[in-house]
Amino acid sequence: MKHRYLPMTEQDRQDMMAEIGIKSVEELFADIPAPVRFQGILNVSSALSEPELLKHTRRLVEKNADTDRYTSFLGAGIYDHHIPAVIQHVISRSEFYTAYTPYQPEISQGELQAIFEFQSYICELTAMAAANASMYDGATALAEAGKLACEATKRKQLVVSRAVHPESRQTLRTAARGLDLDIVEIDYADGVTDQKLLASQISGQTAAVIVQSPNFFGCIEDLRAMEPLIHAVNGLLVVYTNPLSLGLLEPPGALGADIVIGDAQPLGIPAALGGPTCGFFAVGSPWLRRMPGRIVGQTVDRDGKRGFVLTLQAREQHIRREKATSNICSNQALLALCASVYLSVMGKAGLQEVAGTNVRKAHYAVESFRRIKDVTLAFNSPFFNEFVLKLPEQADIGRLNEALLSFGFIGGYDLGSAYPELKNHLLIAVTERRTREEIEEFIDRMEASL
Repeated sequence: MKHRYLPMTEQDRQDMMAEIGIKSVEELFADIPAPVRFQGILNVSSALSEPELLKHTRRLVEKNADTDRYTSFLGAGIYDHHIPAVIQHVISRSEFYTAYTPYQPEISQGELQAIFEFQSYICELTAMAAANASMYDGATALAEAGKLACEATKRKQLVVSRAVHPESRQTLRTAARGLDLDIVEIDYADGVTDQKLLASQISGQTAAVIVQSPNFFGCIEDLRAMEPLIHAVNGLLVVYTNPLSLGLLEPPGALGADIVIGDAQPLGIPAALGGPTCGFFAVGSPWLRRMPGRIVGQTVDRDGKRGFVLTLQAREQHIRREKATSNICSNQALLALCASVYLSVMGKAGLQEVAGTNVRKAHYAVESFRRIKDVTLAFNSPFFNEFVLKLPEQADIGRLNEALLSFGFIGGYDLGSAYPELKNHLLIAVTERRTREEIEEFIDRMEASL
């Protein structure tokens, strides 16, 4: 059988051409000069039937080392957490699955309420006054936070910890070039931001200090000590955080943060192939009107019934973008719904339990790793569910991870690829999904492969 994937007949083609007044498909491209048009046949495979296409895509999928068939100890921003089955059921409903940014609030009440619930959860987690309808991802949220801080303070300098995710810092630098901002990076000491160096770099020109906690190395930053440093010069404190860690840690808002951002992927969003995810963005009251993206508000109609609307939205967000607070006016509604359903199902006690389980299993793994000769914990700072191992000088992390993969394990992140001074350092993540048996076998396989 040779069923076409797109079942258009030759008669369909002729009818369409007759409707628009042409005799051949070639006439559609008549405005493109012949010298710049491709001549010949593209070097691609011939068309596949639907059954052939399905077989082909399945073969491609089987080449991926997914977390259903492999045991993952890889984190670095995307984590293998438990995803309650009810999440897939809810987000597969057509009223959510097909919904995008609601331009007509009067007929989008279900979607708007879902976004409102997400905002409310983020505010409660972070102890901030308001949150938006989500961002593309954590890196985008970080770049927007830097932009907001510079516009709010009318300053051009951002002081950023090197312990912030390297890809997020790259995104920030990309945005900074267009806005002519000055990025100053602060080195780390024992896995956390060097406080003395930070204090020496903050000045009256500093718009914000940007720090991640737990940071890229998994270590927990001393936000309480950083807060007075930046507020003494009337700058802002921006904190990038793992939302799952807030089941145990004091929220950044309670420690003086002005802007709290992060990636909601740990909250019921599949790792997939590294995305898509969902960023969150929360602010204190003074910065509410400067927040990027969309905000859903709760109100009542003329009959007193509860309803939801897009609020604090200037028309510039849609058609006069040069006057907008941000050129991002979209959101990740479906993935924000994943996070909302996760938090609703887990509840406060469940979130605390999952966060605590992550901590206990990660610390158990660290103690077990100590039995491998010449493998040590690189930093002594407190950590959440990620930690850095220093391997022997002769270790080849690329070959090590290949060997682990052959045993059914996805190994850690090679920190030398982003931090040259951390060659032979491996970032390991241990989530609630890892069992004692998996941890022990992983360590045994790693010891045998070094």
